[in-house]
Amino acid sequence: MYLMGSTRCGISAKQIQRETGVTYKTAWRMFRQIRSLLSEEDMQLEGPTTVEVDEMYVGGRTKRINAIAKPKVPVLGAVERKGGRVIARVAADTTKPTLHGFIKEFVLPGSVVFTDDYPSYDGVEGPNYRHYRIRHSERVYVSGSRGQIHTQTIDGFWSLVKRGIGGVYHSVSKKYLQTYLNEYAFRYNRRDSGNLIFYAILAKVAEKALLKPFAPTPENQTA
Repeated sequence: MYLMGSTRCGISAKQIQRETGVTYKTAWRMFRQIRSLLSEEDMQLEGPTTVEVDEMYVGGRTKRINAIAKPKVPVLGAVERKGGRVIARVAADTTKPTLHGFIKEFVLPGSVVFTDDYPSYDGVEGPNYRHYRIRHSERVYVSGSRGQIHTQTIDGFWSLVKRGIGGVYHSVSKKYLQTYLNEYAFRYNRRDSGNLIFYAILAKVAEKALLKPFAPTPENQTA
């Protein structure tokens, strides 16, 4: 848990195997159990605020000759500007209903939303949100009189995730991708805490233990 909390791009089960002497299977299972605790499903970006929303795709490449490439998995993300928090979710697709539903679920009304010019964001502007778009299709990445129209904050988070998955884990299946996103978002949201992230993970462990229902056994049953 300490090693997971003290790195920006993650640490592989293979490295834990080398450093602790456990088997690879044990190290992988430890990481899976820890990641299962890092979900922040009830979190919603505080508003009204300034939020960047973007989509990306994970996977899809293979270096093996004649190998069948796995389909890319769409991921949606939203981040508060100026040191705020991030939310990342695996999505079924990047259609307009999916993207608009994601924004309505995690971005409070009254917020200012920045996106690129992907067509599925059409219609975000309305009574609940002010919407500004940067035209990535025209290779424009910053605009506005003060350079405030951009998606560089969420792009920075995506870069962190891609470097971690590609460089540390190499590949992640769709089945477990959300748990990896939870890990990266958990660290990102506590990036100013330094090594105190370890204690935040311990707190999640304690919270899980308190919520776990009591199961009587012959040893703890009273007569």
